[in-house]
Order: sequence, then C-alpha cells, then structure tokens
Amino acid sequence: MKKTLIAYYSRRGENYVNGSIRELKLGNTEVVAQKIKDLLPEADMFQIDTTYEYSKSYMTCIEEAKKELREQARPEVKNPLDSIDQYDTIILGYPNWWGTMPMVCYTFLESYDFTGKTIIPFCTNEGSGMGSSERFIKKLCPTATVLNGTPIHGAEAANADHEVQSIVNLTK
Repeated sequence: MKKTLIAYYSRRGENYVNGSIRELKLGNTEVVAQKIKDLLPEADMFQIDTTYEYSKSYMTCIEEAKKELREQARPEVKNPLDSIDQYDTIILGYPNWWGTMPMVCYTFLESYDFTGKTIIPFCTNEGSGMGSSERFIKKLCPTATVLNGTPIHGAEAANADHEVQSIVNLTK
C-alpha cells in the first residue's frame, strides 16, 4: 500500500504578502500543507524546522536566509524523522526564499535515502514561482522521481483549492 508523507517548512509571524508585511498566525506553506492533509487524511505530516529560530522581523529573517544561502549552510533539523523508508511519496512544501528552498529543506533532503520515491514539490511565493528549487531537488535526490512543482501564490494559500487538488491527484 502506498504511504504518503507531507513534509513542509513554513514561517509564521511577519511575512511579505501582496506588497506589505503582515502578521500570519499560520505560514502560507503550512496552510497549504494542512489543506493537502485534509484531502489525504491517511498521509503523515512532518514540519521541517530548524533547531534555532529566525528573527521575528521579516526583514531581518530574509537577510538571515540570504546569508545561509550564500554560505550554503545546512541548518540542523529540529526533531528529525528516524526514517522515511515507509513512504513511497513525499509531498515537499516550502516558501521561495531567494529563488530556492530554505536551506533547512536541503538538510532534510540530504538526510534520507529517496531512492525509488516520488517527490511532489510545492512552493508558496509572492511572484517568484518555483525558482530553481526543482533543479536542486533533482540534484539532491537523483534516484527519486521528482515531479513538476506547483507554485502557489502565498497570499492565495487559503483559496488554493484547485492547486491542492492537483497535488493530491499526483499521489494516485
């Protein structure tokens, strides 16, 4: 029986939404991940998070993210999964940070063997789409099948039913 993991990184608090900084109770990626889970109740969810907190200030956080990207940092994953062996499909969600995934997503992908697994990426963004993230996922997981990603406008995350259904259909 196929088993699915919804793994995602999301930022709560100050975020850039439709041209302004807003306080979000749930990050946009988390909103989409939960919508996916609602349609795939048998799937497991895992929130990818760092062992440290980024600045609560959005502007400071994006500078921290830029520094991590420049340094090709690999932030430690808080409470990592013991294994992903039981999963056939991994739905991987993240915001677009500087044209790619947050660096902790790189750590996540480098921490497990994705051989024979299907990765279905989705990315919340404010206009930059998937960026180069799909290319990096394929590079980090060369023995996995990486499907085309689904970009979701972050400000529309709560209304992204069509995009969420498209992601769920790829698991079948």
